[in-house]
Amino acid sequence: SLTGQPTMLQNLPDFVGHALREQRAGLDQIVFNRLPLRDGHGTIAVTSGVFVDHGPLPVDCTADGEGVSPPLYWSGLPESATSVALIVEDADSPTPHPLVHAIAVGLPAQDGALRGGALADDSDAPADATLGRNSYLQHGWLPPDPPPGHGKHRYAFQVFALGGTEPLPEAPGRDALIALLESRAIASGMIVGTYERHDTTVSSAEAAAETAPPGATPA
Repeated sequence: SLTGQPTMLQNLPDFVGHALREQRAGLDQIVFNRLPLRDGHGTIAVTSGVFVDHGPLPVDCTADGEGVSPPLYWSGLPESATSVALIVEDADSPTPHPLVHAIAVGLPAQDGALRGGALADDSDAPADATLGRNSYLQHGWLPPDPPPGHGKHRYAFQVFALGGTEPLPEAPGRDALIALLESRAIASGMIVGTYERHDTTVSSAEAAAETAPPGATPA
């Protein structure tokens, strides 16, 4: 089974981030990598206007800034698709299963887009779309808020094309979404954005020295 309820751990002090540095859910645990779709796996192209795949998320999309969800674009949906679903997971949360940052179902079955901030709450979501529950049981976007000193976190924005016309679940959590995808998903795509909170106990000079190329002198 792909299901599992994640433990909620965020806003942790530095020493906890260090202690949990090797504890990560893992990219192999995200829904995209656990859901076998055969020919449809990875065929949807997903992009964003504010970050590139495996590049850093803007601070404004995180808990350290405005905390708005980033814009997303997708293309390459199968002709037989009847709707689109989205889930955003933190593959590096120090939990048994990835932390869920957003879920949306009922998005139009066409090449489409979500504007920045569209996942804030139900009133901001596109027409006919329904926001599911994140790991804090809220309907909307949970801004990335990784523990300081825990290292880089990878946030997987996963898009799925669904077939069939059965009614969609209202405000699904991760388990309900996985059950839906297991029965109706026909194609998928993903883009990953990263974010890291550096150890606040390390001075800026020390941090620069740690990240500088060999032989370089930090400014």
